Amino acid sequence: MEVEEAGGGVENAGKDEVEAEYHSHDFEWEDLRAEVESDPAFSYHLSPFPGPAASTASPPQPSSEAWRSFHRRHASGKFFKERRYLLKEFPELPNSKDCAKILEVGCGNGSTAVSILRSSLVPVRERKKRSNESITVFVCDCSKDTLEKANEIISNTKGVDIKDRFHPFLMDVSKEFFPDWLFCNACKSSHGNCHEMRKQLPDFLRENQCCVGGMDFITMIFTLSAIPFAIMPSTIEQCVSVLKPGGLLLFRDYGLYDMTMLRFLPHQRVGFWEYMRSDGTLSYFFTLDTLELEYCCVRSVNRKNGKKMQRVWVHGKFMKPTS
Repeated sequence: MEVEEAGGGVENAGKDEVEAEYHSHDFEWEDLRAEVESDPAFSYHLSPFPGPAASTASPPQPSSEAWRSFHRRHASGKFFKERRYLLKEFPELPNSKDCAKILEVGCGNGSTAVSILRSSLVPVRERKKRSNESITVFVCDCSKDTLEKANEIISNTKGVDIKDRFHPFLMDVSKEFFPDWLFCNACKSSHGNCHEMRKQLPDFLRENQCCVGGMDFITMIFTLSAIPFAIMPSTIEQCVSVLKPGGLLLFRDYGLYDMTMLRFLPHQRVGFWEYMRSDGTLSYFFTLDTLELEYCCVRSVNRKNGKKMQRVWVHGKFMKPTS
């Protein structure tokens, strides 16, 4: 479901340069805020948006079909760009314990999953601990086409063995519940006869397994912003439900006053900090008030026209209580 709009600034950079650019803090968000809020050209972004009672327009609906159409149009993999920088942003992933299970929600073309799976190829001298090759990555997306593309890209990635380590499945997180085989209710409550639940289970489960036992990590990378704001809380709650106690939800998405937000026109505004692109896909821009987040402010240069771009992302880590 996700797409990261890079704007052409660093797409031809080397590995170390890309990691440095996306991980750095090049400017203060408060300085950007002052610049935007003092510019009359951006005033429509700041005006109050009428609530449901005052507005005659229907609230934004889940844009799953719009995302499916997007991925069909871009099936060539043009938007694939491996996200190695996430391993520095979230070092818990490459340094995770043996047999860790990771779920990526809204995997798109697999640019996050492939970085996690190949992280064991990083030289030992560059890491405190080599990641264990028994890490298993589960991914879901609302688009069958993009799941097939992700599987193709990851299967053809040099040095990555995905046998028993990569499991894609079709699911629209904005409309559906996670399957029981991720973390069944009996295992969540640590009691009950969970073996009675072995119905429509995936082939990779062993004969004596009712589910995979929950996730150690869940990643939501440029996914939540694609979901209508009104259903974000229930989406997050559902993700947390398949985390093990003590597991981490790792989040990265668009931040307020990002360059892409300022490009939207007044008629594309469908909510407070919420916009709809011409193809029907949604984009929400998060503030630190929305969740307990941190701004990541990156300045890059478009090599084609020399234009400076100020990108704003937010990221955060959330642990599920152990009791």
